[in-house]
Amino acid sequence: MIEKHLVQIVQELSLQARQVAATAVLLEEGATVPFIARYRKERTGELDEVQIAKIRDRIQELEELDKRRESILSSLDERKLLTEELKVKIDTAQTLSTLEDLYLPFRPKKRTRATIAKERGLEPLADLLWEQRTETDPEAEAAAFVSIEKEVPDAAAALAGARDVIAERINDSAEARSALREIYLNKGVLKSKVVFDKESEAAKFKDYFDWSEPVAQCPSHRFLAIRRGETEGMLFSRITPPEEEALAALDYLFVKGAYPSAAQVGLAAQDCFKRLLGFAMEGEARLFYKKKADEEAIRVFAENLRELLLASPLGQKIVLAVDPGFRTGCKLAVLDAQGKLLTHEVVYPEKGARDRAEAAEVIKSIVNRFKIEAIAIGNGTASRETETFIRALGLPASLVVVVVSESGASIYSASEVAREEFPNLDLTVRGAISIGRRLMDPLAELVKIDPKSIGVGQYQHDVDQSALKRSLDDTVVSCVNHVGVELNTASANLLGYVSGLNSRTAVNLVQFRNENGAFQSREDLLKVPGLGPKAFEQAAGFLRIRNGRHPLDSSAVHPERYALVDSMAADIGCSVPELMQNSARRSAIKLEKYITPEVGLPTLQDILKELAKPGRDPRKQFEVFAFSDEAMKIEDLKPGMKLPGIVTNVAAFGAFIDLGVHQDGLAHISQLSDQFVKNPSDVLKVGQKVMATVLEIDLGRKRISLSLKTNPEIGAQSRGPRDDRSGGGRSFQSKPAEKTAPQVDWFTAAMNRKN
Repeated sequence: MIEKHLVQIVQELSLQARQVAATAVLLEEGATVPFIARYRKERTGELDEVQIAKIRDRIQELEELDKRRESILSSLDERKLLTEELKVKIDTAQTLSTLEDLYLPFRPKKRTRATIAKERGLEPLADLLWEQRTETDPEAEAAAFVSIEKEVPDAAAALAGARDVIAERINDSAEARSALREIYLNKGVLKSKVVFDKESEAAKFKDYFDWSEPVAQCPSHRFLAIRRGETEGMLFSRITPPEEEALAALDYLFVKGAYPSAAQVGLAAQDCFKRLLGFAMEGEARLFYKKKADEEAIRVFAENLRELLLASPLGQKIVLAVDPGFRTGCKLAVLDAQGKLLTHEVVYPEKGARDRAEAAEVIKSIVNRFKIEAIAIGNGTASRETETFIRALGLPASLVVVVVSESGASIYSASEVAREEFPNLDLTVRGAISIGRRLMDPLAELVKIDPKSIGVGQYQHDVDQSALKRSLDDTVVSCVNHVGVELNTASANLLGYVSGLNSRTAVNLVQFRNENGAFQSREDLLKVPGLGPKAFEQAAGFLRIRNGRHPLDSSAVHPERYALVDSMAADIGCSVPELMQNSARRSAIKLEKYITPEVGLPTLQDILKELAKPGRDPRKQFEVFAFSDEAMKIEDLKPGMKLPGIVTNVAAFGAFIDLGVHQDGLAHISQLSDQFVKNPSDVLKVGQKVMATVLEIDLGRKRISLSLKTNPEIGAQSRGPRDDRSGGGRSFQSKPAEKTAPQVDWFTAAMNRKN
């Protein structure tokens, strides 16, 4: 990383130069974000994963910028267009838009109105007008360029052609583009209208049929909703600036006075704005705010995914998993404490009295025969009916019955991963297995599913897919390494997310385990084909071996620090196991004694914490949750009912909550707390248990309005128009921005052309 990038990143992220430089070196050496954050705190000054990832991403962005810079310099040099002044400007450009502005005048162009005017010999006239001399008479000068042969019939045509040349010259000006870019980004107004004759089809976008607001104030979900409406051909939108201000900016840059030749330049500037520069800057503004909206939507998705992946695990219990259904019956799968399938059945409790009695006997028999400790019921069709049926069977009170989200289970059951794991099983049985394993360990099971299929995102199909994948992959990797992975039981899918490993080395690791038996030591990892010293360094600390050869193999202490812990134990006259079991022994350790240039106090403190709770799961303790028996379906709901629920998704406009009625309710941001809430994720997390009050029920559209306030106003609509997940999010009606006459004309004309 060159020095100028170091300085730039330090300034942008408000970090110390040594922190950024050290992180850049570690990344270049192949270290992963989780490894750097956990095991290289001294070198980075204790940067966390978020800060390290930002440094990594910014380095990549600046490297891409440099590639484009080199490409432009090479192109200009080859065509003998590169001056020293231009080279300095290109070398010091810090954004891609600045680079492209500098290159635009030299970019090979298609045949334009300006090139046609030049072909007709009108560029000298344009140059004369561009000088804006007081004595220049445009009409008289233009008369000299009249030529029937060159298709310039009169002075007016000559002046029009000259203005085309000037308009393109203004359009290519870096100063003009910079000035208008700022106006569009800071003062542009987003407007949307329904496409002519689409009112009925576009009903879900009704909030945006005639919408207007400053684009800089438009929240992510609303911008993406309007974009989706455009994609589906239901809406048409524009970003328009205050036109008088935009034209004044161009006049300030290019018009030098109030004489005839300057007036011609002014006309060219207006033409440039309406025909060239305005649309170009609108396009840039749309891309800018689309990227900004994407970033916010991706951030929300990643936060929700993290909460879901780090949900409390039931742990190693013998589980009966149930994938409920009416016509097709309930699929049962019995899993041992490690999640291995023991047997599977199908029962039909909803078909009739005889089938219901038979289903009861089958389930009771399975519970007794396999000593079932928990029952996991998927939350899909017939979920509540199945739950009621099972709870009425008189099973042991100690047996835990839990309704589990099955979002994405069908995706997993039909995936290549599921086919490889259970090649001879039906899709429905695979789905039941997934439901059971989600209860036991959500993280281990959910990593097998594309995060976009889990159902906790906001407009995930509308955002930049490569950026979304990068963010979600980072989130999964962070969660997996935060929790740690049991080396002798983890699937290849889970191992593939461990720092330093990938899908290939994970498969090799599982194959080695199958052929040679359980790993006895972390050092045995070095025997796995394709897993070298670097991968071992990155991965070892995040892999756990219960009852391993070394007592620290079950902990997050990295093998590179085993000798250090051995020294600590020896110095106070005990063994490492005794050090781990005896708090008095640990309190006798003087950490300052072990500080070296490589190992500082942060690492030593981490080691001491790990010795106290070796390999302890950092996730919260599992708590049993049950929905209310008062409401089994949406028709059972009544305004004023207070019901327990689970937060299933947190968006910018509020939170979706599962009440156990097969349709999530929405608590609008204004109903999340008795206090003002700026960001829903500040007060709610996915998986959080809440007590919600029903405000309204719309049976026709299957919508439930909820409140988490202490004393909500029942029946009162929450602020703003309705939310529509299919159409694109809750809107907040505001007074439309004031429209000047020129803007209305321009916008309406564009709408008419579109329609």
